[in-house]
Amino acid sequence: MTSTTSQQELFRFLEDRFACAQACTECARACALRASLVDPDGTENQDLVRRKGILCAEVCDATCRVLSEQNQVDEAGIRAQVEWCRTVCLESARVFEAHPGAEETAEACRACARACTDFLATLS
Repeated sequence: MTSTTSQQELFRFLEDRFACAQACTECARACALRASLVDPDGTENQDLVRRKGILCAEVCDATCRVLSEQNQVDEAGIRAQVEWCRTVCLESARVFEAHPGAEETAEACRACARACTDFLATLS
């Protein structure tokens, strides 16, 4: 492996890591907002949307913090956190898609899941 290849891989890793952290931040904001808009005394479906929004916001926030810590978490820990985030985002997107008015939040979740997938590819 040449040093140029190593540099390119490092740049891609850092770009994907930053893009993933940024997507996590945006998703956390969208999910927190969505959770706050749902009537907590509403139907069972609204309660599911509210709980899923809170969970997704918390997982995305935690993932962003892990990605922002320089070398304090090993690769296995980062991989586990990002995979968990991707799973929660995909589950949340499915819940939000079924809830009128939550389409933008569903898209933020899907975008975050894609960013997580792209970043995980740099870890392989």
